[in-house]
Amino acid sequence: MKWRLRIAAIAAVLAAPAAAQIGRRPARPQVVRPDGPVWQVIRKNCTACHGIDDYAFFALDRAGWQALLESKHKTDGIVLSDGDRNTLLDWLVAKFGPDSKPFPRTYIPPEITTFFSDPEAKRLLARACTSCHELDRVEKARYPEERWRVIAVDMRERGAQLTDEELERLVEWLGRVWGTNQDK
Repeated sequence: MKWRLRIAAIAAVLAAPAAAQIGRRPARPQVVRPDGPVWQVIRKNCTACHGIDDYAFFALDRAGWQALLESKHKTDGIVLSDGDRNTLLDWLVAKFGPDSKPFPRTYIPPEITTFFSDPEAKRLLARACTSCHELDRVEKARYPEERWRVIAVDMRERGAQLTDEELERLVEWLGRVWGTNQDK
């Protein structure tokens, strides 16, 4: 009887996705909350069911956002006034329009076992980041590891040449060296 339980447990572990086995989840974007009328529309109509970070997974024109709103909320009973709909659509197109780059849905941070030394991390920063901006942007910032991950994934989507392992090792180093510690 015990061997059947063991076999069932092993089968369950093997059937579970690898990310679930190691407790890692896909990275999620972090969207800065808008102010004013846009926030009032979102707070009143959207946040009871989902967060605003969901918007960053898309890069749509006005017609695309309109179609998505209609299809996703068809059965929810959400009815936006014309004014609220226009306010929301204007913000969505401005922030997540067709010229923006959607956040990838599938990036699951790999587990790393080796970590960057300062010289290694600085070489990678110089290679991957300075083709678009100066390093002072990085050196002046203080973020927790998860925020650094969102930034690094976004930068990779914009063209930074980073493998998954390099990205995670860099995120760990940035969180350790340029994290939210106040003594830096």
